[in-house]
Formats: sequence, structure tokens, C-alpha cells
Amino acid sequence: MTARRLGTSDLFVYPLVLGGNTFGWTADTAESEAVLDAFVGAGGNFVDSADVYSEWKPGNSGGESESILGDWMHKRGNRDQVVIATKVGKLANHTGLAPDNIRWAVDQSLTRLKTDYIDVYYAHADDPETPIIETATAFDELVRSGKVRHIGLSNYTGARLAEYLEVAKANNLVLPVVVQPHYNLVFRAEYENDLGPVAARAGISCAPFFSLGSGLLTAKYAQGGTGSSSRRAGVAKYEGPQVDAVVAALIEVAAELDAEPASVALAWLLTRPTVVGPIASARVVEQLPALLVATELTLSTAQLDRLTVLSNGL
Repeated sequence: MTARRLGTSDLFVYPLVLGGNTFGWTADTAESEAVLDAFVGAGGNFVDSADVYSEWKPGNSGGESESILGDWMHKRGNRDQVVIATKVGKLANHTGLAPDNIRWAVDQSLTRLKTDYIDVYYAHADDPETPIIETATAFDELVRSGKVRHIGLSNYTGARLAEYLEVAKANNLVLPVVVQPHYNLVFRAEYENDLGPVAARAGISCAPFFSLGSGLLTAKYAQGGTGSSSRRAGVAKYEGPQVDAVVAALIEVAAELDAEPASVALAWLLTRPTVVGPIASARVVEQLPALLVATELTLSTAQLDRLTVLSNGL
């Protein structure tokens, strides 16, 4: 495994990002800490969270993932060994990217994370109601103050990323080093035809979410698995004969490599331009090996071409 540089930053990261959305949601504190220990023990160093994780669970109010992560780092004394990403803009009653909201939210996140700096601070979603100059200036202030090392943009279109870059460059403001889009083997066109080319020209990395298609690309549903109702609902957005053909080919390639379909799907993403590391989550330690294997798995040219051609246009 070779660490990859995150955009134009000084950060070098393991080519798999551990998603923190399960922490405090489907994984309790003990399970979350066990997953984190195993991930770091295997060489992982990049963990992705957000202030809104996991507000949607009954009884939660948001920030649970950050709090678990912060407590874990505090107990392990390993803050300087991990790259922490979190996000602002989707927490209920604190949505959007207005400067005051960003300033308030970053301090809340820092407190929960028990740290005085965040490695990568993302705009969780575009905010058309706030002028980009205001958002970009607020993020620039956080970097200059030392609260944030680098910034990223999640759920942006190519046009809006280009506009952000234009505004930031014209005003000598810090530039994003990473984008976080929906991108996987059966959801390609949106990134590859829009955001991806803009990111590539700017030297910006991509850390895609839904990298396993909400579980579809683990092939557990194709193989008769049921999964949770929430997970099955997430899979419903990927439908059609072409998707079915891709999943069938994924299973066949995995068998050829004596690997899990999830490993192959992530390994395919790691061959794509700009991808520094896909985001994948694990509820329990037993789910981690299939994710970690992807960082070492080599697909043949024929296998890569087969998956890429079958999924063209999706």
C-alpha cells in the first residue's frame, strides 16, 4: 500500500477512507472504537465524519460520530497519527454556509473532537443562498487561524466548483484540496462528465461517498442477502438491466481474484483519475477486511476493462 497525496496539500493518506457515519448510529461506542482500532492497526489514517452524523437516529441530536471519534483519539493519544475530516452545513437549525454558521459549527466540532484543529473541513453541500465570496472567506479565516488545515467541498457540481475556484483565486483565498461526490461503479456519469474534469484540472482529489452503492456492490442482495430496511431503500436508487449486468460481472471478477465483490468495487474506484481513496463504512470489525483488501488488490487490464465497459453511461 502506498499513501496518496491529498490534492495539493501536505497530507498523505491511506487509500481508503473510513466513514464515520455509522458511529453512534448502527455502531455503538464500543463497536465504533473497535473498528477504529482495527483500521489504524492495519495502516489506515483517514477518517471521515460530519456534524450531522447521526442526527437522524431517534434520540440523537447530531455530533455523535464526532464525539465518539474525539473520545477515541483522546483515550488512544493518537491525534497526530490520524487525518480527520468533518463537515458543516447540514445540521438541523444550522444549515447552510453563511460565515456565522461556519464559525459556530467549527467550534462545536472542535469541542466534540477534543482537538484544536481539523485536517479537512468540508462544506457538506452547496449553499446557493450564500455568496461564494462569503463562504470562501470564512473558510480562509479558519485555515489562517489554525483551526482547519485544508478545506473540501461535498455535493458540488462542476460549475459551482469552477465558480468557487475562480472567486477564491481572485481574492487570494485558500483553495479546496478534495471533493466528495456520489461516485461508484454503477453511478459514474455525474462525476466523470461534470465535477471530475474540473477537479482534475485543478489538481483536486476525490474521496467518493456511496462507494459501495449503499451495499449493492457488496453483492449481498444479488446473493440473497436481506440487509436492513434502510440499506435496502438506499440500494433502490440503482436499478435496471445494466446495473444487474455490472453486479453479475463484479461477482465473477471477484471469484477470479478470490476476493469479495466489495474489494473489487473499491479497487476499481482506486484506478479512476483523481480518486485518492473511496469512503467506506464498517459497523463491526468483521466487515473491515474486505474493505482493506481493496488497497492491495490488483485487477488485470481485462478485468478493469470489463467492468468499465459494462458500466459506461451509468
